[in-house]
Amino acid sequence: MPDNLAPAPVRPAIERLLRPGSVAVVGASDKPGALGTTLLSNLDANGFTGTVYPINPKRETLGGRTCLPGIAALPEGVDVAVLAIPRAGVLDAVRALAARKVGGVVIFAAGFAEGGPEGLAEQREIARIAAEAGMAVEGPNCLGLVNYVDRIPLTFVETDARPPAGQRAIGIVSQSGAMAAVLGTVLLARNCGVSYSVSTGNEAATGVEDYVDWLIDQSDTHVIGMIVEQFRKPERFLTAAARAAAAGKPIVLLHPGTSSAARESAATHTGAMAGDHALMRAKVTRAGVIMAETLEELGDIVEIAVRCPVLPSGQTAVLGESGAFKALTLDLAETLGLPLALLHDDDSPALRAALPPFVPVSNPLDITAQGLSEPAIYTRCLDALLDDPRVGTVLAGIIQAEAVTCAIKFPPILAAATAQDGRGPLTKPLIFAGLDEGAAVPAERIASLRAAGIPWFPTTERALRAITRLTQWSARDTTRNDAAPLPVPGLADHTGVIPEYQAKALLGPLGIPFPAGRFAASVDAAVVAAEELGYPVAMKAQAAALSHKSDAGGVILNLSDAAAVRAAWQRMHASVAAYSSAITLDGVLIEAMGARGVEMIVGAKNDPEWGPVLLAGFGGVTAEILGDVRLLAADMTAAAVETELMQLKSAAILSGYRGAPALDVPALAQLIVTLGRALQAEPSIREVDLNPVILHPKGQGVVALDALMLVES
Repeated sequence: MPDNLAPAPVRPAIERLLRPGSVAVVGASDKPGALGTTLLSNLDANGFTGTVYPINPKRETLGGRTCLPGIAALPEGVDVAVLAIPRAGVLDAVRALAARKVGGVVIFAAGFAEGGPEGLAEQREIARIAAEAGMAVEGPNCLGLVNYVDRIPLTFVETDARPPAGQRAIGIVSQSGAMAAVLGTVLLARNCGVSYSVSTGNEAATGVEDYVDWLIDQSDTHVIGMIVEQFRKPERFLTAAARAAAAGKPIVLLHPGTSSAARESAATHTGAMAGDHALMRAKVTRAGVIMAETLEELGDIVEIAVRCPVLPSGQTAVLGESGAFKALTLDLAETLGLPLALLHDDDSPALRAALPPFVPVSNPLDITAQGLSEPAIYTRCLDALLDDPRVGTVLAGIIQAEAVTCAIKFPPILAAATAQDGRGPLTKPLIFAGLDEGAAVPAERIASLRAAGIPWFPTTERALRAITRLTQWSARDTTRNDAAPLPVPGLADHTGVIPEYQAKALLGPLGIPFPAGRFAASVDAAVVAAEELGYPVAMKAQAAALSHKSDAGGVILNLSDAAAVRAAWQRMHASVAAYSSAITLDGVLIEAMGARGVEMIVGAKNDPEWGPVLLAGFGGVTAEILGDVRLLAADMTAAAVETELMQLKSAAILSGYRGAPALDVPALAQLIVTLGRALQAEPSIREVDLNPVILHPKGQGVVALDALMLVES
């Protein structure tokens, strides 16, 4: 059974695994440092009130509990068994546990799929047994789990399972056990509530999507932080992610992007540029997942999401105490793409009234050192910013210095959050960030901010990056194109790499605009085609084995008469033969020359696991070098596609640059939408490359000059 096709366990099995009333410890011990020793110690130290069954054939008792000689001695229906034993005994133990109708199994041991063919075979057998028994299996090669809500640590790491105690809480799901533990430590050190932490390891029978799906329905979990190296069941995860977004429970994901090159297709530019990680990112963000770039950023985003009453959105306002900080913030906000509210003296009366005459209204706002002599200025300014409907998020960038300075500044900032003026509780995020990392800030000052729902950050850069991620998430376009999928007539008759002339014949009837053209299998037919189309014409070599024609001299432009066509035929065949003697041309494509324009690329990729995704950006032969592209969902509306196109790094060209006319972006967006509908209708289309697509001035449309398709057999 392929690992990614293992049936998902029933939800009650996940429930029993994560909230057990009874635990069997296979390999229980009191030897210092042994996994079974630490596990039992964890349960006792955290006051586990359920039934514990130590299993050790060499001991009669352990810590006052009677030891069972083996799994066969267990009563039927124990909720979870933890295997603190070497790999050699794991498979037999899983069989025996299934026979005793155990609900879930935690497997610490490594050496399975990651250890070679024998280990992989054993892991697949574990998956088979689990599916047959309806049993949840965490691991193998995992660190276990911690249920902080009920104080149940099923892990070999010494753990104080501190309950969230009424706080909004974060659920942690990580394939890496070490990173799950690290993230938990980071969040708990910030006094964030953690509900559950699960390390999934090799995911023999249950994966990250199973635990996420369960966490969404837990009232004690409000945000989910994830560290994933590979989604083994992408479709199920996307479904769960969309459900989490609909439930108002953000998922924040850190996903390393290495080791994707081996699966990229070399047939098209699209295949090369829409690699595994980029494709995954496009799909999960469309489903409502927030992507983090680093472990630090993951913790920062999750903290804001769980601590603030609402998520950052709209435009941000920044209160600061330095002109230089103001300039630095403007630079960073522009780099990050974080929108700042435009605030001026003449349109911000409340803020104007809060400031001394010598301080102008601006954003970022520089109140200078006035706060040291007039601390109430912090409260007045923050109140004004929080009440301003143009402002969605407020960041206070503060110089903390030392305890005396903190005693002056923190209370009036806190007063803005506690809303003693009758405004009521915070309805917008208010975030505090220090300018002076390492300043001697008393711990109780930070704790007071956090208790009021104000995240505290040691640097403004970190806060601004996290605010940007969350603001972009809040602004995402979730509208879906409700147009029906668009089947491609005749596609079933083609497999493999489809050369240009055939690809255009397939896609043209859908509404994809191509130049007028004729396929010619002989030089005489080429001349006839050129004369029918009208000179000048282009000649392009046609063969499935010739993906990139220009590399082989397979494109000749501006042929002006029959003699030029005949000469080009000879020269082209000689060039292709010199490039590769293995390539035999089907013939050539003769096309009418068109007007010049801006070269774009439009592509599509239908991943067998993730499904369809589109690619659009600036193209031509340098498309892969420029890399100025956006990945788009296949179900996006034309309006949403236009918005994405305007996020390209060189988007200024689309609007008209240095006197050039604005380009027909709506026509390009419609082409992309049409291709997306075709991809949704035809899963057998693996890749499509339209490059270049010539984009003309507004109202004059687009023309795809080249087309290449890869269809799976």
